[in-house]
Amino acid sequence: MYTVKEVAQKIKLTEHTIRFYTDKGLVPNVQRDKYNNRLFDEESLNWLIRVKYLKDCGMSIKDIKYFVDLYLEGDSSIPRRYEIILKYKELAREQLTEATKRLAFMEEKVKRYHTIINQVIADDTNT
Repeated sequence: MYTVKEVAQKIKLTEHTIRFYTDKGLVPNVQRDKYNNRLFDEESLNWLIRVKYLKDCGMSIKDIKYFVDLYLEGDSSIPRRYEIILKYKELAREQLTEATKRLAFMEEKVKRYHTIINQVIADDTNT
């Protein structure tokens, strides 16, 4: 079992965010100790990771809650969950494409500034 602090360090979320997600019902079956502190098992940890990824793909808290609720309905919701994941997979692909373009831009800038610093070329642009 993991504490909120341990989970925060493990999956790179703030303790506040983890508490917020659990309070919103995005992590089913979070356990509590005798002092009412949240405790996370591997399944709860995996739910937090899923929520993090869905949020990073642009899914709203409301839509994540809907997705979790669908999951809790069981197998009958698999087709709907599949549709949701397909939609956000495409959004993730678009984000990756944009991130790849940003990386290429930054790599080119690094090369340019490296040559300027080494006085191979003059800094004659404002780029």
